[in-house]
Amino acid sequence: MARTTRRNALRELQTGLPRGVPFDIQTAKSKGVSSALAWHYLKSGWVERLERGVFMFPNDRLERDACLKFTATRIPGLHVGGKTALAWRGVRHHVSPREHLVLWGDARRTLPEWLTSRFPCRYVSKNLFSKKLPPGFGLQSLPETPDGPLVSVPERALLEMLSDVGLQQGIEEARHLMEGLRALRPEVLATLLKNCLRVKVRRLCVQWAEELNLGWAGAARKSGRLGKGRWSTRLKDGTTLTLKP
Repeated sequence: MARTTRRNALRELQTGLPRGVPFDIQTAKSKGVSSALAWHYLKSGWVERLERGVFMFPNDRLERDACLKFTATRIPGLHVGGKTALAWRGVRHHVSPREHLVLWGDARRTLPEWLTSRFPCRYVSKNLFSKKLPPGFGLQSLPETPDGPLVSVPERALLEMLSDVGLQQGIEEARHLMEGLRALRPEVLATLLKNCLRVKVRRLCVQWAEELNLGWAGAARKSGRLGKGRWSTRLKDGTTLTLKP
């Protein structure tokens, strides 16, 4: 390919894509850049490779939300969840400046190193809800960033956080965060609880809501599917968590 043609294709790529966002080879091809030409640009230093088939422009500063949206195109169901979603929606206890983002998704994947090195985060792929839950239920972009990544609404974020209690999430902090959730929508929480697959999560939600005297505790109990008998599990720190029905 002639040098002029290569430079024209590069100019089309540079002007046709926003800054702060990685792009994949399919996007490059949509701008007239073949795999061979992309390899030429890579060797020439006109693009940088983040991982196989994913690139960025040299000296570009990748933006967090744009990177999360891009990663969501490669990992089904990826969204900001759990404690991070609560914090982004204004419910927080003590947030460390070094605290990792909590991301949830539907597939067992490993987050790309280029993402985690720029934006420390951890990924959770538990089967928390049944397949009867409508896809995307309880996932919305933040009101202030309608074009941003999907973030769990408070009701879903609560259950995601509770699933992490005793693992990556401490009990005391979880209770403090839950105490700040006094305005949850009972109908949304009921739908999530009815489709929640984890008895630990269902019981924690109901038991703590009643102990904290939260207004939606009654609605949670009605829909919680709590089962019978006591439920116990040994936590990561060696203590035992016992939940009544």
